[in-house]
Amino acid sequence: MVELVTIATFLVAALASLFMAWAIGAGSSGSTPFAPAVGANAISVMRAGFLVGLLGFAGAVLQGANVSEAVGAELIRGVTLSPMAATIGLSIAAGLVAIGVFAGYPIATAFTVTGAVIGVGLAMGGDPAWAKYTEIATLWILVPFVGGGIAYTIARVLRAELIAERYLITVLAAFVGVLVANIEFAILGSAGAGGASIAQASSGWIPGPEIAGVVAMTAAIATLWAVVVGLDLRSDLESGERHFLLVLGGLVAFSAGGSQVGLAVGPLIPLSGTLEIPLIALLVGGGFGLLLGSWTGAPRMIKAISQDYSSLGPRRSIAALIPSFMIAQSAVLFGIPVSFNEIIVSAIIGSGYAAAGAGGGVSARKMGYTVLAWIGSLAGSIIISYVAFTAVAAVLG
Repeated sequence: MVELVTIATFLVAALASLFMAWAIGAGSSGSTPFAPAVGANAISVMRAGFLVGLLGFAGAVLQGANVSEAVGAELIRGVTLSPMAATIGLSIAAGLVAIGVFAGYPIATAFTVTGAVIGVGLAMGGDPAWAKYTEIATLWILVPFVGGGIAYTIARVLRAELIAERYLITVLAAFVGVLVANIEFAILGSAGAGGASIAQASSGWIPGPEIAGVVAMTAAIATLWAVVVGLDLRSDLESGERHFLLVLGGLVAFSAGGSQVGLAVGPLIPLSGTLEIPLIALLVGGGFGLLLGSWTGAPRMIKAISQDYSSLGPRRSIAALIPSFMIAQSAVLFGIPVSFNEIIVSAIIGSGYAAAGAGGGVSARKMGYTVLAWIGSLAGSIIISYVAFTAVAAVLG
């Protein structure tokens, strides 16, 4: 029989997790996916906050397992997070992210949560997980170069007008269709085998080897995307661009939920095992917290990102969202916590520099403060969490 103290401690940690999920929904997964669409006047701020909440919840439930397990068990070696450690780490991380939300600067949520978990884990006597840190650091360092570089390239190609814009966007739509066909969903996988992509799940309809079926279904889905978007563009180019932009924002919002929910519920996984609470229940709870954050706190940050970082139009917004979707799904696939603020802001900057004129409307001063906030959030969360856990442990004996 589970002790009452264990249940009470889990409830306290769960409240800290819900606060963390709210802060993420308000400041990261809720604010960044539709920011380019808002900047391009394709959707209002309030409507963007409403939609991103629903899509983030869906992504959390369908794709949140990988990152959740990584945050809960792979950031520290030799110890399992105690209820007190999870509560302290989540509370400090959520507090730092909330400060960023109300100050108008996008604190990197993944940096903050990762630092907090590492800090309390080290304070418990655990060993650094250097192999995992190498994976995480590699992705974090590559994000600005890969995301910004791809966004810059797409924006430059669209501006060059060597090929009619309608055909270029149709090709981009086909490429997005390839990505959508091959991202994994938990509900499509067989029991015990993990998730599966749409192309994998439907490959059985094609006779022959599985790989042939996957390729055929991927081609079919990409063609469908290209045809639908192409017809929309042919009817009205400007309207079609905005429709495609909104679809991309939805895909990024879904991906944000799949990645960011793990930052909120991951530390609860070691505790939930004692109470035999299934992971899906944690994901639903975390997704609900993301939804609340998106509906109540995201509009402020949506405005900050869409207006303060770059003067966006539909083409540059499309250029920013495609690499954001790619990077987000890569992080979900490999179970690496990643900051959506870093992803989307890097892509916005890349597309912004493709515009005519120095800087393309990008605020260098704002970006300087943002980078300092990212670095400070990682270092600060490690130090504060380590000191806080050590102090509390000393007081409680």
